[in-house]
Amino acid sequence: MAVAAGTHLGPYKIVALIGQGGMGEVYRAHDPRLGRDVAIKFSKEQFTERFEREARAVASLNHPNICTLFDVGPNYLVMELIEGTPLKGPLPLDQALRYAAQICDALDAAHRKEITHRDLKPANILVTKTGIKLLDFGLAKIGPVVNANEAVTGMAITGEREILGTLYYMSPEQLEGKPADARSDIFSFGLVLYEMLTGKRAFDEASPASIIAAILERPAPSIVAIAPAALDRLLQRCLAKDPDNRWQSARDLKAELEWIAAVPAETTSSLPAPKSRRWLVAAAVVVIALIAIIVGYYMLRPRPAERVVKFSILPPEGTTFVNVAQAGPPALSPDGRMIVFAAQKAGQDRLLWIRPLDSLEARPLPGTEGAVVPFWSPDGSSLGFGAQGQLKKIDLVGGAVQVLASSRSVPAGQPVPNGAWSADGRILFAPAINANTGLFTMSAQGGDESPAPGKGRGKPALAGFSSGWSPLSVSPAPGKRSQSGVRRVAGIEGAHITADRRRQRPLRSTARRISRLSAVR
Repeated sequence: MAVAAGTHLGPYKIVALIGQGGMGEVYRAHDPRLGRDVAIKFSKEQFTERFEREARAVASLNHPNICTLFDVGPNYLVMELIEGTPLKGPLPLDQALRYAAQICDALDAAHRKEITHRDLKPANILVTKTGIKLLDFGLAKIGPVVNANEAVTGMAITGEREILGTLYYMSPEQLEGKPADARSDIFSFGLVLYEMLTGKRAFDEASPASIIAAILERPAPSIVAIAPAALDRLLQRCLAKDPDNRWQSARDLKAELEWIAAVPAETTSSLPAPKSRRWLVAAAVVVIALIAIIVGYYMLRPRPAERVVKFSILPPEGTTFVNVAQAGPPALSPDGRMIVFAAQKAGQDRLLWIRPLDSLEARPLPGTEGAVVPFWSPDGSSLGFGAQGQLKKIDLVGGAVQVLASSRSVPAGQPVPNGAWSADGRILFAPAINANTGLFTMSAQGGDESPAPGKGRGKPALAGFSSGWSPLSVSPAPGKRSQSGVRRVAGIEGAHITADRRRQRPLRSTARRISRLSAVR
């Protein structure tokens, strides 16, 4: 039916005819209520079943790549007027991949509402300034399976038992009259993708019978000569004859397209000339040679000579060092920059003090009264120590003291003489001096302690633990006997602290290398 320009259809004023097809005509119209132009699609007959399906399908979809339905009349649909041109190939690879991902996004939105387009083809895909728009859900299958004996459109096929769809872009199951689902749209998408890249139909035969035979029997054409191999594999899977062998969702297909678009192309549509290839090979050789020279330089360059670091530690003003046998030796931080030791003021309990090696000032750590044998966490942010028969730790940033273990494994009144802290957050400790109790392990965050595993009595599994003994070699002042409970640690030499409380002497240490100050021996 022809509608003259200026004709009013409800609130809509017809402006001009913009297209026509086998099922009806499309007009440009104006909606004065909202001040916008719309597209009105008329049916040749009173509203057909096809138009009813299209109305239900499009009305339920709201997606930027799908045409929007505004209104429905007795024999027409009022739809979004889209300024664009039908999709046509060949397109540059990056543009084709971008459009393909948008088509898949639109199909995914429809499939999630159990809507199958069933007539996906370039004529139903418009290219606009903002991307693609998917049109004409007039053949969309909604809900129950649609069989082959329905009223249909087919490009050159007419008759009572036509098959729904456009012949060149139909899936094998559609041609055989079998149920069509989302995977049928994926087959049609593969045919559209091939046409976007090559500008030709994948199965372009002279007669309808030849087209049907090609879709049902002929292997899918390849695009490996003009596109990356990964894209060719994607296309072959889209065009698999058996729906079970295709991509099972448009969402997964879109993700694969985006991945292919993000990586360098394995093959381009125009292969470089032989001279260009020789230039690329030469450039690659030069780059590899430069990398080899740089790596060789850093591997073979002379190593810096080992540095000897000397330092002295005096007791903080108004304090004296505590006997090593009572409080244990000083402990150096894993990075070799800090040292912690025990000192006390007259009439007060001993405290732990911490001092940077590049400073002369030490500061006390509140909450460490009565502390013995401090040991560091591997990252140097916390200290473990024993005090009042308990195993404790202190956070050097926040200063909070936490009790980790007490009565069960630590006898009442006994100090905790030693501990070690592993990189995975476990602490190994001895619960008492000269007590035949073995070693225990627990989380550095607290909780229950348990006997340390090992091959035999007194031989725990120490893998991964930092040494709890100070990485300083501590010896008594000249003429004094050795303190009990003090071990020598390899790698550091020259440190000593007097055991004589009446004559406090500086603590001196010489390290072979700063990098070995935290070494585990």
